[in-house]
Amino acid sequence: MSQSNLSHLSVSGQENLLTPAEVAALFRVDPKTVTRWAKAGKLTSIRTLGGHRRYKESEVKALLKTITPNTTSNQVGGN
Repeated sequence: MSQSNLSHLSVSGQENLLTPAEVAALFRVDPKTVTRWAKAGKLTSIRTLGGHRRYKESEVKALLKTITPNTTSNQVGGN
């Protein structure tokens, strides 16, 4: 899958799903770290028929909000 095709995959009529690479980019971590988080239960993954992991966009964004609120405000202030 090319970079341009990585934008949100969706299951017909359902929520958008993200690849490990997309989730990793949001958190600025390696995709393997995202897989470890799923194995540890920090993120719920959905398996494709081929066995690849996908993550619900809403769950990823909710987790991102819990981790980054202070970081974002500190960066914007730029003392």
